[in-house]
Amino acid sequence: MASPQAPQRDAAPMTFRGLVGHKRLLTLLTHAIARGTLPPSLLLAGPRGVGKRRVATAIAATLNCIHTRKIDRLEVDACGECPSCRRIARGVHPDVIVLEPSDTGTIKIEPVRDVIDRANYRPFEGRRRVVIVDEADALVTQAQNALLKTLEEPPSASVFVLVSSMADTLLPTVRSRCRPLRFGELASAEVVEVLVRDHQYSESDARAAAAEAGGSVGLALESRGLDVGEAREAAQRLLHQTARMPDPARRIVAAQELVGKATTGNRDREYLGIRLRALASLLRDLGLLAVGAGTPPLANADLEADLRGLSSAFDRERATRAFAAVDEAIAALERNAGPKVVADWVVLQI
Repeated sequence: MASPQAPQRDAAPMTFRGLVGHKRLLTLLTHAIARGTLPPSLLLAGPRGVGKRRVATAIAATLNCIHTRKIDRLEVDACGECPSCRRIARGVHPDVIVLEPSDTGTIKIEPVRDVIDRANYRPFEGRRRVVIVDEADALVTQAQNALLKTLEEPPSASVFVLVSSMADTLLPTVRSRCRPLRFGELASAEVVEVLVRDHQYSESDARAAAAEAGGSVGLALESRGLDVGEAREAAQRLLHQTARMPDPARRIVAAQELVGKATTGNRDREYLGIRLRALASLLRDLGLLAVGAGTPPLANADLEADLRGLSSAFDRERATRAFAAVDEAIAALERNAGPKVVADWVVLQI
């Protein structure tokens, strides 16, 4: 059954100041904690991999820190150094309970009942007991119903924080009892910062991974072990080759940039998929450059000069059409279309 998260060894202290992005939400949260107005039931909703679980842990740390401090725009933050902060970071604080899906992918009613029972008692050593329900959308219906009364009237010393990337799938009665905080995607530069600082990426590898991660550190980390930097270089070369190459036969030869030297089986599908996503990211940026001023930041900002050189060949219409073709190619690959067929088709479309 679902159970509290396994303890972590030597985990970095979790503080609001150590988080990247979401400045407005973090300011609101620290303001509420400092003034004692934090709602007792919160729903942190938004894309996966953008730091919602880390924010929930920072809430728990700040509520129970022995030596809180005011730092810059944050009215209050955990010190990150006291015994309470360190135990919370390691996942062994008795008053911070984390529920997450079991091996079945769900959170069943038994662990929820246990948490509700524990929440009715005074905190063992901290000021507040904090219950974090990660991937709350995995709660089975019975478990969600069991939470309703507690979410509506939590014990005075307890705070419930639900974390979900699919909040709309929760029961309306659950959502209505929680104060929602909606998280957006991280900027590409913010993803790069986290990858370099916390996951020992090189700057170039971090930029390549962030470019196709859609503002999600989690998605960027999923591609670790794959050569995303080389994939982006291959996509870049392909755009240069096809920019002014009308001959279909020569374009088919250029498709080799996408399939490379991959072997048969799942590996060639994975190899092509990562190059198609890199290609889509570059084409998105070409479309933004074609639109002009006032557009969002480029995902591949470090390649801006090269992309501007390509923009004369990829006007807005062509960039948009090519992006749609790559998106269709990715979908075909996911439906089990042959990698060589997909690669040959897409180079004829861009």
